[in-house]
Amino acid sequence: MVRSESRRRTFSVRRSPIHGQGVFALRRIPRGTRVIEYRGERILPEEADRRYGRSMDRGFTCLFEIDEQTIIDGQSEGNSARYINHSCSPNCESVNEDGRVFIEAIREIAPGEELTYDYRLETPGRITRRLRSVFACNCGSRNCRGTMLKPR
Repeated sequence: MVRSESRRRTFSVRRSPIHGQGVFALRRIPRGTRVIEYRGERILPEEADRRYGRSMDRGFTCLFEIDEQTIIDGQSEGNSARYINHSCSPNCESVNEDGRVFIEAIREIAPGEELTYDYRLETPGRITRRLRSVFACNCGSRNCRGTMLKPR
């Protein structure tokens, strides 16, 4: 039986030079391709605080806010999308469509290239030197802003 092109795996998870694990293209991914849906348990913000409040001191980033009352916890019931790393010069973006989050290619991605998107993390209050350190960026791009936090 011959597999069709669309059924071949698009990416794999492996060690990343950016941080921990990363997601890498196995074949060319055209611009505009919806690569993967970000999945996980849907929880309330209060539950996210209960589970991970202390881990914010370590720059925890597997939570994806859908709206004021819904957060996707990629650590619980999540998929490979939770391993897509941040970059200040990303090749993907997140798209919230009817409460579902998809990762889409914003330019053509070559085989072997790591998939990334700009996390643009938001924190309450002002961005301190300590917060910048906790959420430091390791993307290495020429226009790296040094943090995964959303600019104010």
